[in-house]
Amino acid sequence: MIFICIGFFWQLESQSKKTEFNILFIGNSLTYTNNLPLLVKKYAKKHGVTVNTKMIAKPNYAISDHWYDGEVQKLIASQTFHFVVIQQGPPSQQDGKQLLIEYGKKYNILCKNSNAKLAYFMVWPPMNHPERLDRVIKNHQYAAKINKAILCPVGEVWRNHFKTTNNYDYYGSDGFHPSKKGSESAAKIIVEHLFPK
Repeated sequence: MIFICIGFFWQLESQSKKTEFNILFIGNSLTYTNNLPLLVKKYAKKHGVTVNTKMIAKPNYAISDHWYDGEVQKLIASQTFHFVVIQQGPPSQQDGKQLLIEYGKKYNILCKNSNAKLAYFMVWPPMNHPERLDRVIKNHQYAAKINKAILCPVGEVWRNHFKTTNNYDYYGSDGFHPSKKGSESAAKIIVEHLFPK
């Protein structure tokens, strides 16, 4: 029993000292605009963590679309990723909320079987529909809680930025996709929630 306990605590200690991680990003244009995974990699390095990333992101894709394609299941099952970051969005309506919950559960089962941790990348609605942002935030919070996943609250931080500065510079020129500054903000939030200090 003593040897088992020693082994267990040694494993915990070695995991806490780990500084290199593999992250799989699954999403759409809100993820691949400005190459968010690359920005995460750069910010993580400043955070003292080495990150290797892979991105599966297609225009107008939902996390259910990726599931039907079948590629993400193979990637997660390969057991090469420590984190799987899924992006659905912007899910302000009931059907979007259900996708976050139901498919989040499917992804989470795969993650647990592959020793990975699921994380939600909380996004934002179009700039001309600010009334939807509170629902986007609540739906992500609920889905992450139900599925016991990490929540990267990008949309919530954006809301606070808008309220305190009255500046919408996190949006790009189309009023929906992120500007470079917006993607840099998202990268910072994701790193700080995947690797809290």
